[in-house]
Amino acid sequence: MIEDIKKRSSHRVKILQGQLRALETAIDSEEYCMDILTQSLAIQKSLGSLNKLILENHLRTHIAHEIKHGNEEKSIEELLQLYELQNNRGK
Repeated sequence: MIEDIKKRSSHRVKILQGQLRALETAIDSEEYCMDILTQSLAIQKSLGSLNKLILENHLRTHIAHEIKHGNEEKSIEELLQLYELQNNRGK
């Protein structure tokens, strides 16, 4: 993993852990539903940021390597599978 992306990803995970603990506390304390939903949506946004970092690393390392070595088809299939996973989420 690219060192800068690894550091940023690790930092994002620590933030997510704190957000999840706060969400659990809010649920246990029966806080106002809109506040709980707002926290949950913030967590989803943070997960999106983490996913973007991981995807960036994958593109810069693995995908670039595969393309350099003539394995474009493998990379295309892999990215299409990820696209499908993203689009089928929650359905």
